[in-house]
Amino acid sequence: MSRGNILIVEDEEIIRASLRRLLTRSEYTVSEAGSVHEAELSYNLKDYDMIISDLRLPGSPGTELINLAEGIPVLIMTSYASMNSAVDTMKMGAVDYIAKPFDHTEMLERVSTIMSRRPAAPGKASTIEECPESGFSGILGQCDAMRLLFKRIKKVAPTHATVLIQGESGTGKELVAKSLHENSRRANGPMISVNCAAIPESLIESELFGHEKGSFTGATAARTGLIEAANGGTLFLDEIGELPLEAQARLLRVLQEGEIRRVGAVHSQKVDVRLIAATHRNLRKLSSTGDFREDLYYRLKVVELRIPALRERGNDVLMLAERLLERICAKMELEVYSYSPESMAAICQHQWPGNVRELEHAIERAVILSDDNIIMPELMDLDVQIKSTMFRASPTLETVGSSAPVIENKDGLSLEDYFQRFVLEHQDQMTETELAQKLGISRKTLWERRQRLGIPRKKASA
Repeated sequence: MSRGNILIVEDEEIIRASLRRLLTRSEYTVSEAGSVHEAELSYNLKDYDMIISDLRLPGSPGTELINLAEGIPVLIMTSYASMNSAVDTMKMGAVDYIAKPFDHTEMLERVSTIMSRRPAAPGKASTIEECPESGFSGILGQCDAMRLLFKRIKKVAPTHATVLIQGESGTGKELVAKSLHENSRRANGPMISVNCAAIPESLIESELFGHEKGSFTGATAARTGLIEAANGGTLFLDEIGELPLEAQARLLRVLQEGEIRRVGAVHSQKVDVRLIAATHRNLRKLSSTGDFREDLYYRLKVVELRIPALRERGNDVLMLAERLLERICAKMELEVYSYSPESMAAICQHQWPGNVRELEHAIERAVILSDDNIIMPELMDLDVQIKSTMFRASPTLETVGSSAPVIENKDGLSLEDYFQRFVLEHQDQMTETELAQKLGISRKTLWERRQRLGIPRKKASA
């Protein structure tokens, strides 16, 4: 049972992930946002028992949440600690103030004290499993392209408009269709999902539209089609680009007239179905070559939603990898595993041609094959030769001078980021010796880098 709902507002992903892990391990339910604007847009602030926010954020400062939250306690944290800013923040109504880098024990004590002063409020915020990153169950994402997708889902879901979802295999097209249905006025009706590529061409019309008894060899009884079964709800046609031309003509009539005619039937019947279609193919190009009906194409794309490929989503991949790892470990009834710094680098740099589906399968394989609770890149079957040399051969890990260069990968994540993230997430479970071994550095270098990056050593460290 959750000890309470907490919203973290912090623009640095590494700090946010570390704080989220700390609080969820202490049985708090955690949601997160990268700015005041995102928090206000994505959540009802009154649903939370407490808000933890950085002072300096993109756009409005964290203290803006004090007014927006209307009585919900706000704990302000900042790297720019000073007595003046602490006093000013408290005067503005913050319940408490903590300087970064914070000690984990101190943070938990502050949170516990604040939560104990506040009675449990009715109405709770979404849990992590309900995906606070999007507000739509099952979909995760924080990059600009995904935010735009969520915004459009929110706008189009309550309407009756036909929707065409475009995206590569493995990007989550069915999840988007499910979100559209669940947030529509048809949510209480059925949602029928059909993979057009999985049904033999000779059976597709019978499957979609139904048939009468004796309409063809083997039709020993009348059968209701999937479109008719979706009456009052939503029909999701995945891989619609594989639909034969004859079936396309029948489907066009459903969209234009709102009626179907079973194979072998004389009369048509009315149906009330919202159509959502998806494809990884270029329907415009197919329609220009005559392989897809142009009139159907334009009827389908009343609203067109594009899901970005995983390689286009920047740092979303790390957030997805963390959440998928948590879910897979929970499914296998294991304590949550963690990624080594090399694994995080490899995950960021891999192109993921199979997108989220490939990422999930790679993580599941790694969990099954792992000998301990640290996921190494070779267990995910990734090409890590270049990534490994980034860590082991780079002078950055062994250089302690303040002028040492910071090597960044193509997503803007530096080795300093990986180091800091790994230490923050594992220092409560590992000794200094174990941390140094996993990072491939000496204890002396680990201590020096702690000093340079301002990462306090845990109190109970060996």
